[in-house]
Amino acid sequence: MDTSLLHALVLGIVEGLTEFLPVSSTGHLILAGDLLGYAGERAGVFYVAIQTGAMLAVVWEYRARFFRIDPQLWCNLLVAFTPAAVLGLLFGGFIKAQLFGPVPVAIAFIAGGIVILLVDRGERAVRVESTQSMTWVDALKVGVAQCFALIPGTSRSGATIIGGMLFGLSRPAATEFSFFLAVPTLVAAGAYDLWNNRSLFSTDDLGMFGVGLAASFVSAFIVIRWLVRYVATHDFRPFAWYRIAFGVLVLATAYAGWVRWSAP
Repeated sequence: MDTSLLHALVLGIVEGLTEFLPVSSTGHLILAGDLLGYAGERAGVFYVAIQTGAMLAVVWEYRARFFRIDPQLWCNLLVAFTPAAVLGLLFGGFIKAQLFGPVPVAIAFIAGGIVILLVDRGERAVRVESTQSMTWVDALKVGVAQCFALIPGTSRSGATIIGGMLFGLSRPAATEFSFFLAVPTLVAAGAYDLWNNRSLFSTDDLGMFGVGLAASFVSAFIVIRWLVRYVATHDFRPFAWYRIAFGVLVLATAYAGWVRWSAP
């Protein structure tokens, strides 16, 4: 298999497996890409673009809700999408230049794991049991929480799920709304980044994108099915410990010089 297609396959699987778990898909893509020797501006655009595959998995799994007229759901998604969209437009360039690197990602892994441990412990007062019961104010709060996911390694799903729980959503409701919010967020981010950097790619790259999107779709679909069942009876603390351990491992290898992680 062509090296670029193999890289696309591996990165697509990594994207799909991590997009909807509170572990940061972008962080894992940056680390995996660095290990594969696929880093830089082109790689950053590719990471964002293949998230569309994971988004399509959500649309397919919840097609009954997405393809019927549900004004409340679409209004809530628009409200929740707006804060991160505005901040992303204002600070996206700075974030890519300063934070798209293994060491900043590792630090965000650890910080995010600690937040999950602090928030997801014991029973919390639940005010909103399902996404159908959410108001636009609830959606706005989740949207503000999503802004933290602009920092690579924080995790979009982690920010929205844990943020939703902090604001009174049940764990299943926060998880499902995080799935839904991925659709406008990932589509907009992927389309915007790919269009602005279209000069970096050519028609020869279509195969690479196709493989990445397909791998992302399949692996994300599997994770969505599994995660819905998981949250019914489990908390997110195992993911928190994974984040902390993985972050410490990356920092340790960087400090010891065992792995030559790229800057920043």
